[in-house]
Amino acid sequence: MEIIKTETHFNFVRMMKPAVILSIAVIVIGIASLIWHGGPNFGIDFAGGTLIQIKFQNETSADKIRTAFKSIGFDGSIIQDFGPKEVIVRTADTGTDAQSLTSRVEEALGAAFGKGAYEVRRIEMVGPKVGRDLTRKAILAIIFSWIGILVYVGVRFEFRYALGGIVALIHDILITITFLSLFNKEFDLNIVAALLAIIGFSINDTIVIFDRIRENARKNIRQSLNEVINASVNQTLSRTILTSLTVIMVLFVLFFFGGAVIHDFAFALLVGTIAGVYSTVFIASPIVLLFEKIKPTDLKRKK
Repeated sequence: MEIIKTETHFNFVRMMKPAVILSIAVIVIGIASLIWHGGPNFGIDFAGGTLIQIKFQNETSADKIRTAFKSIGFDGSIIQDFGPKEVIVRTADTGTDAQSLTSRVEEALGAAFGKGAYEVRRIEMVGPKVGRDLTRKAILAIIFSWIGILVYVGVRFEFRYALGGIVALIHDILITITFLSLFNKEFDLNIVAALLAIIGFSINDTIVIFDRIRENARKNIRQSLNEVINASVNQTLSRTILTSLTVIMVLFVLFFFGGAVIHDFAFALLVGTIAGVYSTVFIASPIVLLFEKIKPTDLKRKK
């Protein structure tokens, strides 16, 4: 099925320089946002502390909830709405053990709101040491995925293609982190899972176009690489649009109707998927083109 015919002649190469400038600008904004917020908004998985999810029978003010937790030494608690009459309470205090903490929470809520006026749905505790260990492993997981893809693409194609693919993946991760920071989304293990999924989706899309570029480069030796890249992107445009739209439509449904639990996860996937499609055309291919100018291949091409 083709939405766009392969005979189209959009000049993608001409738009690559403005696209790269736009990407750099967005990433700079993301860095500024991270500095402004004092770094990523780490969730309990990485920052450590205690998370308590509570559902109330009636609407309850955040100040009243915060006052209740102060009575058991949870000063500076962060209260976030999590749904209708439901909140998440976050605190840096990890308590002693789960049973003791549960008793203290039940005692504080019972005194403030009365029995039966609330339901404690979950209590999670992560110590600072565990949080640091999870942070290290999350970073390593992303880096190792990049290294694996670099080796795979380098073996299947050439180093210039591998370099273009990795730069595009780094671009996708940075763009996703930028939007997470701009909207002050929580960075937890679900977001790490989303980033790894984005890497997989993006490199798959990139490899399809790289495969067509390599095929056309061998068939049309007298064409410049600019012309080969333009032709290849145009020829795969229908496939790119169909694949991306189906994924994006599902992610929109998850984002708007999936509920609060997966809201940030769906948001990260949505941003990363759109960034992945964009980077395949406007980031990965320019790197291949740049590398060709620095170190031309043995095939004699028209300048």
